[in-house]
Amino acid sequence: MAMPQSDSPHPKTRTGSRVIVGTAGHIDHGKTTLIQALTGIDCDRWEEEKRRGITIDLGFAYLVAGDLQVGFIDVPGHERLLHNALAGIGGVRVMLLVVAADEGVMPQTREHLAVCSLLGIPNALVALTKVDTVDAELAELAELEVAELLASTPFAEAPILHVSSRTGEGVEVLKERLLELCSSVAISGVDDHPLRLPIDRVFQLKGLGTVATGTLTRGTISVGDVLEIQPGGLRATARSLQVHGRDRVQAVHGERTSVQLAGVGVEELGRGMQIVSPRSHGVTDSLLVRLRVLEDWEGEIDEPLQVRLHHLSADALGWLRPIDPPTLAPGTEGIVEFRLRDPLVAVRDDRVIVRRLSPVVTLGGGEVLDPAWRRPRRAPREALKALTGDRRDWLRYWIERGAYRGEGSDALARRLGDARGQIEQDLAALASDGDIQELTSDPGQPDRWIASPVAKELGERAHRILERAFARNTVARTVPKAELAQKLAPGMTPQLVRPLVDWLAGNGIVEVEGDRVTLPGHSVVLSDEDQRLSEEVLERFEARELQPPTVDELRDELVQQLPRELTAGIQQRLPMVMAYLAEESRLERLPNRRWIASRAVERLAQDLRAEGWARFSVPQFKDRFGLTRKWAIPVLEHLDSVGLTRRLGDDRMVVPPTAPSG
Repeated sequence: MAMPQSDSPHPKTRTGSRVIVGTAGHIDHGKTTLIQALTGIDCDRWEEEKRRGITIDLGFAYLVAGDLQVGFIDVPGHERLLHNALAGIGGVRVMLLVVAADEGVMPQTREHLAVCSLLGIPNALVALTKVDTVDAELAELAELEVAELLASTPFAEAPILHVSSRTGEGVEVLKERLLELCSSVAISGVDDHPLRLPIDRVFQLKGLGTVATGTLTRGTISVGDVLEIQPGGLRATARSLQVHGRDRVQAVHGERTSVQLAGVGVEELGRGMQIVSPRSHGVTDSLLVRLRVLEDWEGEIDEPLQVRLHHLSADALGWLRPIDPPTLAPGTEGIVEFRLRDPLVAVRDDRVIVRRLSPVVTLGGGEVLDPAWRRPRRAPREALKALTGDRRDWLRYWIERGAYRGEGSDALARRLGDARGQIEQDLAALASDGDIQELTSDPGQPDRWIASPVAKELGERAHRILERAFARNTVARTVPKAELAQKLAPGMTPQLVRPLVDWLAGNGIVEVEGDRVTLPGHSVVLSDEDQRLSEEVLERFEARELQPPTVDELRDELVQQLPRELTAGIQQRLPMVMAYLAEESRLERLPNRRWIASRAVERLAQDLRAEGWARFSVPQFKDRFGLTRKWAIPVLEHLDSVGLTRRLGDDRMVVPPTAPSG
């Protein structure tokens, strides 16, 4: 099978009105034959389909009338092939229900109709086919039966037209009415949402490589675009595009699209995957869904049930569990959660169909409320209330669930499948009303938002943590940023520490000094004993300059030389006193738990610059300053860390002092 080529390699993109029509109906009621009569295109692609005279997989056709493009998706009617039918229904705006006049309403007529109702397909037209095989009275009875079936569905007002694909009777009238309906519901213009194309076919063409097809449900795709394929996170480039067999430089939402992909092999792709804009959509194995159970479902659902979930072109095994109410009866609606065996790509408001595994029948369907659902340990009903509310309720809840980590606009956009700009407007409105607060507005950092009640709790908790830290260590003037963030939210990643602490500082809750924080107005007043001990410690470090004592050596020396009242509890007091001296810039930490006097480092820097070395080795450094390797290496690593020297292979260079500005 080849992709037909147009006369021009890149004709101008059509952005007229377009609509996708999907067939529905029982096997052998003439769906494929009717599409061929309307379009001249035979949708049966496989030899087996032609040999057996039944549709096995999805088929595709199109019709162009002026500025209107109508894409047809022909689905198999056999009950065992409904999973194939479901893979093609995403993006359908008009259902063409086909019922044979000689058989009337059959089991798959009912199931297909139920599926289309559950998927929220907004429009329908009914073709009563094979009217040439029955008399007028029987055709009238079949029409009444169809009308009765439609009466309790959203399609109660759908026209029912008599046709014969074999003789051509009524085909032109049906075509005229179908085009009229399609014109009234077609979409137009360009969608600014991120790209989303569920894959329903993948194949390889000689000389072209990998080709994927599907209905472009959101956004646009252009030749040369870098694309992401999920689940899997594959990257590819759109080498060429076709819509209805014509080359295009761009395809827009609502069009059946073929994409020639560079960078991926046909064996890496499959039905159910989605082509999306990079970083625009996430994958999930947990969904919260508002589900409607069909009236003909047998029994109640009051415990986890293994099911198959159909979503766009994907299907996945999983477990359905009712939440509210805890028991679902036939014909009722409720909130359920799904845990899936395999991940898929979903966003808020996506439609799903649920089928039982054995016997294989449709249970119901509904819409996704949360595509990344995690049941809260507390107040699950509050979560359900928020997620069944309006858009601002959803956003507020998802941000609240982020706790101190908050949530970013990118992650929220992925949940909704929206452009980031739209989410940012929503967040600005929530912030204006005082519902949320921004953790950071640094242009170089991703935005993060926290709920205002969480922000208040965050400030109070940070204040308590620092107060306790200073109560435990009375000579500490600051604590590390990372320590504060870890106690606020255990497991917080380093990239989240900065915006969190910056927000605390911006709101006057803490003060930041480099990589350390303190409480506003906090100062240290040493006891007489600690003041004397700090003086003794500093005196010994400054006296020994580049060969200071280790902590253990210093402790033993102090115990031997000082009165007992000064060394009581020295095991705990000495580290605190040394940390205090470091905060006062009198001592500096070296690697391997070693310390050195700040004055000694200053003198060393002066002496190094006075040497005039452009470059020096470790042995030169040792010999010049009389150091052993045990001390030379930690000292040099410290000089590197503070920017006084720079490593060049095994050597070092002295970094010239920065000239004062102004």
